[in-house]
Amino acid sequence: MPEGTMEEIAVLGVGMHPWGKWGRNFTDYGVHAARAALADADVDWNDVGFVSGAITVRCGYPGYVSGSTFARALGFNGAQVASSYAACASGVTALSVARGQILSGACDVAVVVGADTTPKGFLAPTSGDRPDDTDWLRFHMVGATNPVYFALHARRRMALYGATPDDFAMVKAKNSRHGVHNPNARYPKEYDVDDVANSPVVSDPLRLLEICATSDGGAALVVCSMDYARSKGATDPVRVAGLSTVTPTYPDTVIDLPYLATDSAAAVEPPALGFKDSIGAQVYAEAGMGPADVDVAEVYDLSSALELDWYEQLGLCAEGEAEALLRAGETSIGGRIPVNPSGGLGAFGEAVPAQAIAQVCELTWQLRGQAGGRQVDGARVGVSANQGLFGHGSSVLVRR
Repeated sequence: MPEGTMEEIAVLGVGMHPWGKWGRNFTDYGVHAARAALADADVDWNDVGFVSGAITVRCGYPGYVSGSTFARALGFNGAQVASSYAACASGVTALSVARGQILSGACDVAVVVGADTTPKGFLAPTSGDRPDDTDWLRFHMVGATNPVYFALHARRRMALYGATPDDFAMVKAKNSRHGVHNPNARYPKEYDVDDVANSPVVSDPLRLLEICATSDGGAALVVCSMDYARSKGATDPVRVAGLSTVTPTYPDTVIDLPYLATDSAAAVEPPALGFKDSIGAQVYAEAGMGPADVDVAEVYDLSSALELDWYEQLGLCAEGEAEALLRAGETSIGGRIPVNPSGGLGAFGEAVPAQAIAQVCELTWQLRGQAGGRQVDGARVGVSANQGLFGHGSSVLVRR
């Protein structure tokens, strides 16, 4: 095994609860997804030795102990549990914990599950007076809601690379063409550039159709050792080859939520890689692969403009070339490197603890050739990119 690479685990089963606004407890969505993943894997619940839950903090106390909450709802079977919170990166953190249990020999097979029930409107901090909480401060003292942050990054792309509002609209239009083929998407509707341009401005230059909604939903994985997969007759399963949960390296010179300032680089040289570039670098290093090996990607399109950043940060193109890659059709299904064949978060909305898991579900279906009308032909390697508040990296590389 090359230096830096990790031993692989198998993705034996995947399952999702459709995204929407269903008005039920998040546990229902997680249980639905977990049962679907167990059925897909042909694994009995009582054979599961570990439950790794991705946490939600907005649904009352059980959300803070998601591992045991899901285990109880599925029927306590004596499995070990853990609960992981890393905001939007929670799903990959939960997968990382499960991988560690499997590779240590503590269990053979684990369920990784995340689900959420979201409030109306955009995501905001829990109520109360918390002046020592930087996330609370950026809402209450600066007014920097999530759409404001997305718009600042869009303006940054426009200033640095000449991106235009039409480019941002093209991302949404592309992803909507993919999402119409996804039965789990909340918004399976195709939009063109004019539809996007005619939707209301939310935070200039971004419009309503370019900003991710909040949603209810759930996603789950059944992961196991390669020996266990072979014992189930899976001779060529989808494998988790790399996983990245890196933090930034000081000095961090690009503002990221929820921080309101960058680190000073007056006395210290900036790192060779910025935070988001380092997320992809780590996942490639663990997998012993590189961007040229990737056939399909699922990335974090909280806004359509942010998707363009990820093209470069994952090495799918050089810095400043994302718009050209998009305009050439290379990130559409049928292009060189399709991005967000699921429809992306623009088609789903944010169900925070579930979305990084849902990306792995989509990549698994793609690599199995089970994605139906959104299938990327011949996909053998897929990579995800995500990010959690407070410097949580999130990326998974899967392969056949």
